[in-house]
Amino acid sequence: MANEGILSTTKRFLTPQKTLEAEEDEQSAMSSSAAVDGVAATALRSVLHRVQLAAEKSGRRADEIRVVAVSKTKPAAVLRQVYDAGHRCFGENYVQEIVEKAPQLPEDIEWHFIGNLQSNKVKPLLSAVPNLAMVESVDDEKIANRLNTVVSSIGRKPLKVLLQVNTSGEESKSGVEPSGCVELAKHVSLDCPNLEFCGLMTIGMLDYSSTPENFKTLANCRAEVCKALGIPEEKCELSMGMSADFELAIEMGSTNVRIGSIIFGPREYPKKQST
Repeated sequence: MANEGILSTTKRFLTPQKTLEAEEDEQSAMSSSAAVDGVAATALRSVLHRVQLAAEKSGRRADEIRVVAVSKTKPAAVLRQVYDAGHRCFGENYVQEIVEKAPQLPEDIEWHFIGNLQSNKVKPLLSAVPNLAMVESVDDEKIANRLNTVVSSIGRKPLKVLLQVNTSGEESKSGVEPSGCVELAKHVSLDCPNLEFCGLMTIGMLDYSSTPENFKTLANCRAEVCKALGIPEEKCELSMGMSADFELAIEMGSTNVRIGSIIFGPREYPKKQST
């Protein structure tokens, strides 16, 4: 420890251009980051406990539900603390976010992409994130075909996908209509050999007023898809439930919950510089 203090002091004298004020600012930022990290790790433990209770309430085991920690605008350092707390499954809504963070973090992370995916972003996403475990937002044949082609061209193993279903009927939301689920599932399963159909995903209404109905609709879609494909419902995942409604989602059969704000806090966007 004494040597570290000497080295720190020496470094300060060797870099006179770095003012004491700047150094104090840097230390303050690091302390702030560490505080946020600690909060995120504690929040994760609370979420996992709540998942366990919700699972027990519905007669299921906690290890039957995957928790995807969605960091959104948070820096890689905050994710690293949650990783160090033992978590391995993380998700992102934007391609730019995931391609920037993934290389900074351990390779054993299982990344989920959960946002709207454009065809021209598929190759950058798959090339930059070799440990991408799943895309949860396939909503039409075009994006399925593009994913299938790129997976083949870069020589990676088949990619797991979920079909995003617009269960609320809102025009502002992406997703295949419930009536189109079966056809899209057939297309992915039969015509996209480099994709592995794993189930369905939905996003509830913003005010959560119709959450139970949304979840019931997704469960009904699963029943229809499984019947058409001849697979047991246990082999078809349901990704539903976020920070405000994940316990209800688990009670209604969710196998995959996407938790962001109650682990990492609200999104943070760069403030615009005043002119």
